[in-house]
Amino acid sequence: MTWREYHEATKHHVGSLRGQILDWANMPDPFRHYEGVPVLDLPADPPLPEISALDVLRGTSGTTPVGDGPTLLSQLLFYSAAISASKRVPSTGYNYALRVNPSSGNLHPTEFHFITRGVKGWPDGLYHYDPSRHMAEQRGRGAFEMKLVTGPAPIVFVLTSIVWREAWKYGERAYRYCLHDIGHAWYALALSARAIGCLSFATGQFLDDDVAGLFHLNDDEWPMLIVSLHGKSIPIREADAGETVWFGGHANRLSTETIAHPLIESIQFATKRSGIGNAGSSLTRSTLADSGQIRLPRPASSTRSFGEVARTRRSALDFLGGKHSISLAQLSAILAVTGQPLSADFAGGRFIQLFLYAHRVDGLPPGVYEFLPEGAELEQIKSGDQRMVSAGLSLGQNLAGNACVSFSMVGDLDRATRNYGDRAYRYVHFEAGAIGQAFYLAAEALGLGATGIGAFYDDEVNQYLNLVPTQGQVIYHFAIGYPIADPRISASY
Repeated sequence: MTWREYHEATKHHVGSLRGQILDWANMPDPFRHYEGVPVLDLPADPPLPEISALDVLRGTSGTTPVGDGPTLLSQLLFYSAAISASKRVPSTGYNYALRVNPSSGNLHPTEFHFITRGVKGWPDGLYHYDPSRHMAEQRGRGAFEMKLVTGPAPIVFVLTSIVWREAWKYGERAYRYCLHDIGHAWYALALSARAIGCLSFATGQFLDDDVAGLFHLNDDEWPMLIVSLHGKSIPIREADAGETVWFGGHANRLSTETIAHPLIESIQFATKRSGIGNAGSSLTRSTLADSGQIRLPRPASSTRSFGEVARTRRSALDFLGGKHSISLAQLSAILAVTGQPLSADFAGGRFIQLFLYAHRVDGLPPGVYEFLPEGAELEQIKSGDQRMVSAGLSLGQNLAGNACVSFSMVGDLDRATRNYGDRAYRYVHFEAGAIGQAFYLAAEALGLGATGIGAFYDDEVNQYLNLVPTQGQVIYHFAIGYPIADPRISASY
């Protein structure tokens, strides 16, 4: 199977939306644990990164006052992967956790594993982060190293996907959502690192089986991205010279039964086999050189700290419609945060182009616009009220029409795969997820809400935007506006 065959087979259309009955008794556990291994505490309530969230999103590095590894690791994970609140289901009384990094259906397929080497006050070894306790499970002690293009690093994260968690609800299309979630998690981690003064670099071109073997991952868990951290903010000591000890641990069973999804297995295999390709060049689309009709104003500002914004970010269930609008300066600020270069071995250029449906933006006539980032301009491609169209294209989800602005992220999959082979299917979705994470935090910083939308009528969106195949295909939708308060959410953890 190729990426194209999988993508075509998992497109939404009216005939594909048959009612699905979820087996709630078989719902996967959202938390992975390793039994029988040492558990190391991560200090509770680590120092708040006080740098402005918008400054971090625009590329400014913060500083961290901590002098030891445990507090630094706690900071990194508290603001990128930890539980941030809980939500209660009134009909059942069931409480479930919300996390700093978003996930489709709040199912959280992404796991954070990491290796440390020479971090002050923290044993060298291999760990798994347990967000349910904000603790690190030590699976091995001693010198565990990964060969990275950038050289050795004191902290190396490996982000993995347990695709079954998403497939339980979303079936064969779930692989797409897992890739989005990896992008969100990656950028959440990279921004958390930047906020406390660390540099990060993501590696997508690695041998999957080698990484899975190093971490002794279960068959249900696949490595997707390596993120290495460097910088003077990481407190360093001499690396341990002692013997390597493997604790291993027994991974908990997530469901009584795991249902096979052949298309997902096939696309995972295809993206593994074609993973090590030529880095190529990533030329921007020719449309980016065009002159837009509307030049965006100076972006709006916000003093809200990164720490506060990261912890209070939520996925809006719906938005206030009516006369609630955002300013053109707020839209400019939201779009501006997508311009930062992504630090990754697959990010020589961008593969995502943004199209926006302007519903209620002061100073911007309703319509569909293409964002031209090089000149911070908008090119109108359709005029008129787009609220019903936007909602209809997003599988009839009203939030896409009730938002002040919604987006289609169009991925140039053909160009990406010419550079990186079928593995690029992952990279384009990672980039979309990273943009989505920037949208989430920018919206929160500006007093707005946001939500990612993975379900849409693929071909209808492409046709509505007048896209020919060589221009790309829609791979993610997003909506930003004034969120309706959700009374089921408790105070933040």
